[in-house]
Amino acid sequence: MSIEIVQSIPVQAETVMVKFEAGWCKPCVAMGPILQSIAEERKDIKIVKIDIDDSPEIASKYGIRSIPCLILFKNGKEVKRQVGLVQKKAILEMLEDDNNKSDLS
Repeated sequence: MSIEIVQSIPVQAETVMVKFEAGWCKPCVAMGPILQSIAEERKDIKIVKIDIDDSPEIASKYGIRSIPCLILFKNGKEVKRQVGLVQKKAILEMLEDDNNKSDLS
């Protein structure tokens, strides 16, 4: 399963992970194969990416100040956010969190 580049957050999927990125961002590029691997393993999660240079209005709407930034949405609502280069194990733990409670205080 490939990771789709989108211009908006998909709301039709139950669980969506959005990676905000830019082509000039080396940590964003480094995270690409990690997310591709997860996309192939976890067919139950839709993973998409949004380029902040191509979609600055979406980045602004979600308060993206640093990239890469992963946001996990459940049923259209943000439940988790992780900024910076994240390893596969940490992303899988983010996805497996039973409560998916927001850590945005």
